[in-house]
Amino acid sequence: MPLLEVSDLHIALPTAQGMVDAVRGLSFSLERGQTLGLVGESGGGKSLTALALLGLLPEGISARGSIRLNSQELLGLPDARLRQLRGLHMGMVLQEPLTTLDPKRRIGEQVAAPLRLHSKLGRSAARQHAQVLLRRVGIQDSTRCMEAYPQEFSAGQRQRITLAIALACGPALLIADEPAPALDPILRQQMLDLVWDLNVERNRSLLLISRDLGLIAENTDHLLVMYGGMVLESGPTPAVLRDAAHPYTRRLLAARPVLSQKNRLRQTLPTITGTAPPLSVMRAGCPFAGRCEFTLAACQHEPPAAQTLSEDGHNVRCVRIQAVPDVAPGQPTWKLR
Repeated sequence: MPLLEVSDLHIALPTAQGMVDAVRGLSFSLERGQTLGLVGESGGGKSLTALALLGLLPEGISARGSIRLNSQELLGLPDARLRQLRGLHMGMVLQEPLTTLDPKRRIGEQVAAPLRLHSKLGRSAARQHAQVLLRRVGIQDSTRCMEAYPQEFSAGQRQRITLAIALACGPALLIADEPAPALDPILRQQMLDLVWDLNVERNRSLLLISRDLGLIAENTDHLLVMYGGMVLESGPTPAVLRDAAHPYTRRLLAARPVLSQKNRLRQTLPTITGTAPPLSVMRAGCPFAGRCEFTLAACQHEPPAAQTLSEDGHNVRCVRIQAVPDVAPGQPTWKLR
């Protein structure tokens, strides 16, 4: 039985024209020990999906459909029950650790807080366990860290501290939304290697959200490509990247910087023409229609049905899949996990 099951999830935002779905019919499952990547442009609904999973959607934004964790339905649960699940069964690492951490509270107090809340540890035991957690995520001087404040640390150290908080109670599901975006590639990969090792150690599941296809390629087992609130392509990460089928996925691949044989970037990078449509004019059909060179009238008005491309579960939503060329131009060679 999957750890997490999302079925026909719709997330509606208020606009001048009324409530409009920013996430449309999202469905996926996440097995225990599995790592799932969610990739796409900003504004595609990725972070809204993460907030919906945690029951943290802002006031005025509504969700319908089904989100089941360990077979328990999360949509419609009282806030008190959701607070019991957050931290204990679900943890999250947000994009910006400086705004996630409270600048007025010492690090030791913040790391120990979920332990005192969920594990019912006393102050002394919670602090001891918090110090162990800080060392586990790579904070060398954990004793000094316990008494310090967030602003005394670098971005990379703050990200490690937020990871310690997210993992404090051993949640089965960890959600990482654009983790460590300000870090250089080496430090960022060290951070993700640490997350991977900790997940494997406890058979945790990871939902990794990013705009970076390379990051997703190196750190996930399965992949969802999201645009305009809809998953346009999904499947095992190697299959999706090797045999990308949807025009949007192929455009993302082609637009990624790649070094030439002379270690120089290509002179020009292909771009995706146009811009994502605002929610107020989102059509019922494929959200990529209009920006896609294969657009027909049917693309504008008919929701694309999922088509299975291979037995390994590689799926795509495109009514003109037969018209898309077989090879994606400029597709890079991926280093896969």
